[in-house]
Amino acid sequence: MLEKKILLLEPYYGGSHRLFLDGLTTCLPDRFVLLHLPARKWKMRMQLSAPWFAARIKGLPVRERAFDAVLASTFTDLAVFRALVAGLPGWRPDCRFLAYFHENQFQYPGRLPKRTNHQFTAINFTTALAADGVAFNSHYNRQGFFRNSWLYVEKAADIDLADELTALEEKSRVIYPGIHFGEIDMVSTDTMRCGEMPLIIWNHRWEHDKNPEEFFAVLTALHRDGIAFRCCVLGQQFRDVPPCFARARRELGQRIIHFGYLSERTDYLALLAQGDIVVSTAHHEFFGLAVIEAVRAGCLPVLPNRLAYPELFVDTYLYPDGGLYQHLKAALLTRRRLGAQRGRALTERFSWPMQAGDYRCWINGD
Repeated sequence: MLEKKILLLEPYYGGSHRLFLDGLTTCLPDRFVLLHLPARKWKMRMQLSAPWFAARIKGLPVRERAFDAVLASTFTDLAVFRALVAGLPGWRPDCRFLAYFHENQFQYPGRLPKRTNHQFTAINFTTALAADGVAFNSHYNRQGFFRNSWLYVEKAADIDLADELTALEEKSRVIYPGIHFGEIDMVSTDTMRCGEMPLIIWNHRWEHDKNPEEFFAVLTALHRDGIAFRCCVLGQQFRDVPPCFARARRELGQRIIHFGYLSERTDYLALLAQGDIVVSTAHHEFFGLAVIEAVRAGCLPVLPNRLAYPELFVDTYLYPDGGLYQHLKAALLTRRRLGAQRGRALTERFSWPMQAGDYRCWINGD
């Protein structure tokens, strides 16, 4: 298969977006050119990164502007970028434009309703329309995008976009983001740690949409009821940290063996490998990379029966709304750790070797 030259546009080059592109460029036998911006100020990225990227293309020598495909995340206004580069000397008219949806703004839960949020959903919508191919990181993400897109276009009673939206559905697909598990596999173990209190892992962003209030409320109740456990609170922090974190640190005291973000990935993975249970209480999750990494390391998943989780894990690992206390208590009392072998069996389908072929077909238009 012939090598292709692919332009990658990523205005938010950090976290899961960066891991995705690092894996893609490692596993596909193509030539990649990456244009990116640091992972901050996502709203400004959505509004202004497209003209900035187009300006970078205009600054290239004409002979370097020929690409077989452009792959952008949805923090890029792909419709604007495509319009700005169309017709540039050296630009290939048959270049294939692709959009990968790590998330969609229709479903992102803000803390307060904002009258300007519609502009970001509109950018997602027109980005998908302008793309030749669209991929979502989960069925939950895809279904939510199209459910809300139909509601969106129905608001314009005198504008019929039904055919366009149907065509958009037909050119879309779901491809899970590949994950490199090599580093995790090196530290994960099947050893059962007898005599130690079970270690609960929390490895999510310290933000309201991850619902830390419920997580810490349940831990506090388990603590008061005398259930044995330890807790490791990981995840990235931002300027506005929900107050429940500081309160939980005071109330849980020595139960917490680590509290805070770890910048060194080796240190982070070492703590995952020590864990017994990984918990999510998220209101917002389009895939769940952090959970899958912990499961790969051998942690038992305790996850809400909503969002993308039901398509990733069987019912055994899911709890109903309001059922976290009982589900987590049972897991703690049985002290069931998955271990490395079972963790690998549950997550191998998300590995890059398993996903790379689907990405190759998508880029080629197959």
